[in-house]
Amino acid sequence: MIISIKKKTFIILSICISFIIFGAIVINNASFRVNETFSEITNWGLSFQTEGKVPQGNVSSEFLKKYNSYYVSDTGEKVIHLTFDAGFENGYTSNILDVLKKHDVKVTFFLVGNYLETEPELVKRMIAEGHIVGNHTYTHPDMSKIAEMEDFKNELVKFEEKFKEVTGKELVRFYRPPQGKFNESNLKHAHELGYKTFFWSLAYVDWYVNDQPTKEQAFSKLIPRIHSGAIVLLHSTSKTNSEILDELLTEWKKMGYTFKNLDAL
Repeated sequence: MIISIKKKTFIILSICISFIIFGAIVINNASFRVNETFSEITNWGLSFQTEGKVPQGNVSSEFLKKYNSYYVSDTGEKVIHLTFDAGFENGYTSNILDVLKKHDVKVTFFLVGNYLETEPELVKRMIAEGHIVGNHTYTHPDMSKIAEMEDFKNELVKFEEKFKEVTGKELVRFYRPPQGKFNESNLKHAHELGYKTFFWSLAYVDWYVNDQPTKEQAFSKLIPRIHSGAIVLLHSTSKTNSEILDELLTEWKKMGYTFKNLDAL
């Protein structure tokens, strides 16, 4: 009798566990489908499965392209598209520009309004040396929480107007969501405003100014994970990036990579 009860208990527990596991699988699949349509708030994310190969984004390239949005170029060429994000100037951009000039590499700097206000001469130098300045919004909010087109538009247009005031030029309509936070309506809004949205296929934790990675830590991510068509995100506020950039570009070139700016896409 005791054995029979134990057996029944075991069977019931097994069934319960099976339902729990099945439920987890269904939830995971449902989450994946949400990411394919991403009607809800999404944080941009990557999964690196094989060194030297394009990582998988949590939203597919095919879906992004519907809204003129990209995280990698898919030509198969050994090309790197280098980008820098900057919410403020931390004293390293002049050196970064010197290194880029030395290597004849053109990049896109995604800036916020504060940068235009406080560093107009550096912005002018970026443009004069053939780089592109992209729109990282005026105040760097969580754009995924902005539902109305008018509010979304204001963040981008205010940046456009300040850029023209500083440089006398029209802004190239390249947009990068702050912190990679977005939803489908954001991409629709940007597309309707004539923008291309750019995420990234390679980045590393370089943005904590008081906790900078070592050169070895940086290279352990940036060398083995580089891949054809990579859109690389670095922060120009990073002391480490400023110190390693010359050697990093040299190493990537030795690996057979060339450099093109985002307008090549």
